[in-house]
Amino acid sequence: MDRLPLVSAIIIFFNAERFLAEAIESVLNQKYTHWELLLVDDGSTDNSRSIADRYAAVDSERVRVLAHPGNENRGMAASRNLGIAQASGDYVAFLDADDVWLGSKLKEQVAILQAHGQVGMLYGQTLYWYGWTQEPQDIRRDFIPALRAPLCTPVEPPLLLPLFLRGEAAVPCTCSILVRRSLLDHIGGFEASFARVNSLYEDQAFYAKVCLNAAVIASDTCWDLYRQHPEASTAVARESGQEAAARAYFLCWLEAYMTQRGVEDATAWMALRRELWRQRLPAWMPAHWRVQSGARWIKKWLLRIEERLLPAPISARLWRKPLS
Repeated sequence: MDRLPLVSAIIIFFNAERFLAEAIESVLNQKYTHWELLLVDDGSTDNSRSIADRYAAVDSERVRVLAHPGNENRGMAASRNLGIAQASGDYVAFLDADDVWLGSKLKEQVAILQAHGQVGMLYGQTLYWYGWTQEPQDIRRDFIPALRAPLCTPVEPPLLLPLFLRGEAAVPCTCSILVRRSLLDHIGGFEASFARVNSLYEDQAFYAKVCLNAAVIASDTCWDLYRQHPEASTAVARESGQEAAARAYFLCWLEAYMTQRGVEDATAWMALRRELWRQRLPAWMPAHWRVQSGARWIKKWLLRIEERLLPAPISARLWRKPLS
């Protein structure tokens, strides 16, 4: 009988004592049992580490606790990479410490990737989970965004990247993906430079690398719950107006990445250059983030008008990659 592929589940955590045990339990309760769990402490100062150590002590063969030298806080991307470096699995799956997997996630996702040997990554739908509070008004807010991507069929590179950049397809939640270890080795994992405020886009930098290098499958199945709460890093960045700076960093990084690797796909370059134009604002504009957000909203609608009015060949010439 063929060997079951090993899945390396990676949970990174930083001061996550409130939710960490629930995330870990959702891995322990998987119907697919051939997994290892790597718990990566990103410099916690609360009780998170002792929670992780307790689970590792109970099942030391499958559960390990990792940390950066000196218990440093190095950010989400660096912590995911630490887990990847220590992982032994054929596949790797990621779960943030405040999110939850449904019990069938690994069993169903492994079966899909096993059936599609040419596919590097799989992702599904995610429930945006307000109802974890058990309050009726929060339960009513739960929703599953439409992926708006080709479903249940391999999408060759780089076709998903322009859809993500233009906002025409939903960017996957990290807790929804399953990735081949061989692909992670090929692309070099996550970008550790996406730290602090820029960590808001560490996942999108990773997906850009995946979409430029491998076929991807999107599924209409929901396998995970993405907890919504005001202490989450995405909520904090958006509330403080830091999201625009993080996106600008991501777009500039992507421009350099595509240039260095000689990406020639015209559609990808067109989508990137349009987003770079929308992001950049004149120096005289007030620095207040609400003002700048409004200006980018106007530029977004100008781009939509341009798409409708200009013939496609002219629009393509306008946004094409400049000659080197």
